[in-house]
Amino acid sequence: MAHRSLELDPDLRARLGRLGDEFLADFLALALGRDPGRLEALAELAQVLTRLGRLREGLRADLALARACPGDPTVLYNLACSLSLLGRSQPALKALERAIECGYDDLEHLLADRDLAALQGQPGFAALLERLRRG
Repeated sequence: MAHRSLELDPDLRARLGRLGDEFLADFLALALGRDPGRLEALAELAQVLTRLGRLREGLRADLALARACPGDPTVLYNLACSLSLLGRSQPALKALERAIECGYDDLEHLLADRDLAALQGQPGFAALLERLRRG
């Protein structure tokens, strides 16, 4: 008897993942409609929307989080990522600078994060990296 793999086809796996993310985005939006103060749900929604490529919606969620948590370095870092993905380099650099001021210190993650790729050639980006390196 031939052994058959139980692994899903990669395309099917990707489609199922997308359906799951769409469901999660709808669920989180409904939950926030009932209780807009659930910041953890808003943070998750921002991540899911960005993963789905719904960048403008993700940015709106990140902006709402930044208003609610203006000194949170992770919130500000994620805002920088959303702005960068939309090609808004200068506001992204400002958000990243603010994240560093508020304590963001994961240089390795920052350097590997493809969401910030648009910033790498921008004036000021190298200075932010140096600032992180110095601690």
